[in-house]
Amino acid sequence: MARAGWVVIAGLAFAFVGAPARGFEWMDVAERARSLAAEPYRDPSGRVPDWLLGLSYDQYREIRFRPAWSPWRDTPSPFEVQLFHPGLFYDRVVALNEIDAKGEATPIAFSPDLFDYGQNTFASRVPQDLGFAGFRLHYTINRRDYRDEVIVFLGATYLRAVARGQRFGLSARGLAIDTALPSGEEFPWFREFWLVRPAARARSAVIYALLDSPSVTGAYRFEVVPGAKTVVTVAAQIFFRRAVASLGLAPLTSMFFAGENGGPERRDYRPEVHDSDGLLLSDASGWRWRPLANPERLQVSTFTMISPRGFGLIQRDREFDHYQDFETRAELRPSAWIVPLNPWPAGQLRLVEIPTPSEHNDNVVAQWIAERPDDSLEPLAFSYALHFTGESPGDAQRARIVATRVAAGRDDAVQYFIDFEGDALAKISSRRVLEGVVSIDPPSAAAILDQQVLKNPATRGWRLVFQVRVSEPARLTAVLREGPNVLTERWVEDVTPP
Repeated sequence: MARAGWVVIAGLAFAFVGAPARGFEWMDVAERARSLAAEPYRDPSGRVPDWLLGLSYDQYREIRFRPAWSPWRDTPSPFEVQLFHPGLFYDRVVALNEIDAKGEATPIAFSPDLFDYGQNTFASRVPQDLGFAGFRLHYTINRRDYRDEVIVFLGATYLRAVARGQRFGLSARGLAIDTALPSGEEFPWFREFWLVRPAARARSAVIYALLDSPSVTGAYRFEVVPGAKTVVTVAAQIFFRRAVASLGLAPLTSMFFAGENGGPERRDYRPEVHDSDGLLLSDASGWRWRPLANPERLQVSTFTMISPRGFGLIQRDREFDHYQDFETRAELRPSAWIVPLNPWPAGQLRLVEIPTPSEHNDNVVAQWIAERPDDSLEPLAFSYALHFTGESPGDAQRARIVATRVAAGRDDAVQYFIDFEGDALAKISSRRVLEGVVSIDPPSAAAILDQQVLKNPATRGWRLVFQVRVSEPARLTAVLREGPNVLTERWVEDVTPP
């Protein structure tokens, strides 16, 4: 029996008529999400036994998936999928399905036999129908004879990915709801996935996901292309059970504990500890760089973007000597760069920085906050490309900010040292005069005491040095200019009185 329906992809509505021969597609996930939004939310907690949630970190790490049981191990596909066991932090189970070459969807059944429990002795207590916590895809990005772990879907709507030569670091999320609001954050979760089995010699893998939460449901399509940079193309449609105060699209989550611009007082051999060191923005007004911080108190910063071209949390510092950590290799952590693929709803980019006493907490969130009427329940569709990369996107004609250092100035002032580097800057002789243009918003909130621009003889870059005394919260911006020509991206800092 044929059926009719509709789906919205990237802001465009399509009608379709389905038939049994059509096979399972993202349109089916969108229909499920739309139907689910009309039903009351069902709390998924309680499926994982308490004793599994009480495992120690070492006990949970002992549980390993047996690669020989990978659903794609014995197929011509160059990808391989491996599965995660519930327990410890992962208190929800997700349904997993495989879509074969004919478009038929088949559940991937859980069994304790799929896992090696190591030194643990509780394998016989694990329910036979427990379910999975998540999954990861493997593909050959570093060596032809080894399939590397390239992307992980595990916990809530979190996903992490790496490109060639990288180590896992920051995370992306499917959606953020009410982040940093007094009411508390709501965490949606992907309750079901459909993994499309890639054909032989395929360069990409497609994943469908069904999102659920007390406020929204959603249908997602991910296309993963691993390589020198790993690109995940995301298309999503969101349906509402109830209105949402703050809806964050394409959220990114990272960690910043300490950097050149300071951090908590500590005894630590490592000069810097972070997965990302800055927020980069690109729109019709140009490129902006906001160095990240570990603030003394919660800090929420918003950025107006005119026709946004991209934004991301960037690990720009790639020098091992700046981290000195053999284990984490922070200089190899990926940057995440988001490029909208369709006109997004009006809104603002919001950066949330949360004080953290250790490097073990993700304390930075960047997300696009969509402007919606307070009581709106209209569905929302959007799409974007998510780049996991070692490169720092930017305008090749503009020099980049490579370091922001902060020191105490005179009479309660703060002194800033901002280093700019780029091929064009390197060619400028120290005999020429560059101007540092520092702006304050609002102008009455702070005063610039002095400033100068110096050629850096070691790097051939240039350094802007200035002191500022702050009387109320303000935003500082700075660029280097020669005559009327702006030579650099724009540095941005949010400051408060001491």
